[in-house]
Amino acid sequence: MEPENINILTIEPGYLRRLLFKLRAASLGDADTPRDARDNALYGEHHITLKEEVDTCAVREELVAEIDGLDPDHQQELVALMWVGRGDFDSDEWPEALALAMQRADAPASRYLLSHPMAADEIASGLEELGHDHLLEDGSY
Repeated sequence: MEPENINILTIEPGYLRRLLFKLRAASLGDADTPRDARDNALYGEHHITLKEEVDTCAVREELVAEIDGLDPDHQQELVALMWVGRGDFDSDEWPEALALAMQRADAPASRYLLSHPMAADEIASGLEELGHDHLLEDGSY
């Protein structure tokens, strides 16, 4: 008998939701992130101030500690979600995405994820592709 949902995530959904908001906040200060995207990622139409841009460094440091503190399975889920979200894999290939993330887990996941300015959006797209797009609204799978 085939499992009902092979795209089961083990990261606590409320935590993943908060992590996505932090990733978006960290991308605000990233020079590679288009200014409009940085402005709108967290604050809607509000234009960020210098203090808010400086604060993104603290958020980034916090993210490094958080992501690197996750167990390896959860780190691999984040990487695989990003890959699914940017189109490297589709939802049917979720097990393959996880397997590849496991194979490539020799570098810190935080460094890899934070090197992608649109990681939060790509992870959110991955959630949508796997049928978990409501997570950002209600914090559950």
